[in-house]
Amino acid sequence: MVQHWTDIVFCHWRYEPAVVQSLLPDGIEVDTFDGSAWVGLIPFHMDDLGVPGWAPMPYVGSFPEVNVRTYVRAGDRRGVWFMSLDIDRWLPAVVARLGYRIPYCVGDVRHVRLGDQVLSSVDRKWPRANGATAALSVTVGDAAPDDDLSRFLTARWGLLARPFRGRPVWAPVEHPAWPLRTAEATHIDAGVVAAAGLPLPEGDPHLLFSSGVPVRIGVPRLLDRD
Repeated sequence: MVQHWTDIVFCHWRYEPAVVQSLLPDGIEVDTFDGSAWVGLIPFHMDDLGVPGWAPMPYVGSFPEVNVRTYVRAGDRRGVWFMSLDIDRWLPAVVARLGYRIPYCVGDVRHVRLGDQVLSSVDRKWPRANGATAALSVTVGDAAPDDDLSRFLTARWGLLARPFRGRPVWAPVEHPAWPLRTAEATHIDAGVVAAAGLPLPEGDPHLLFSSGVPVRIGVPRLLDRD
């Protein structure tokens, strides 16, 4: 699949690795930085979704998304682990659940940028109308410094998903380096983080913003067992 991730906010909190590990299946290990696991609330706008060489798909090719993710390893592979992904389109949610084994959800999702303000929200309806919500309002700042933590949180070249018959699912992810800027939150509701089975985050988050990059996600495949 090809797509463009636009106006993305990277909002992350530290967690004890054991807390995050308790939510991962066998064969998937939490990846850490500075002794902590990191969990992100990541809103953005998905644009130009389609198959390489074809025009973006009508209706389902552009939509807002808010995901909850962490960072993991499976053998020598490192990548993103999605705990939930909320969108407002049924077809891509079902296709992603079946093809990539990642937990897309459907509901009322909003993500807009108004100048230097970015506003996002979620009101989940499916697969469980459990009242899971999110809301994020940030102000975008200047160019962000390039440091090890920012690269750990954003420079990820693959995704790992629920094992199938004991073998983790892996898909490569390709994109240019993120053009990163600082950001400051004016409001955060991280209810979808709690809905993923984690304690509500505490303390100020690590925040970054990017205007976006084109992305190519490869065909998923099964990794060998350790």
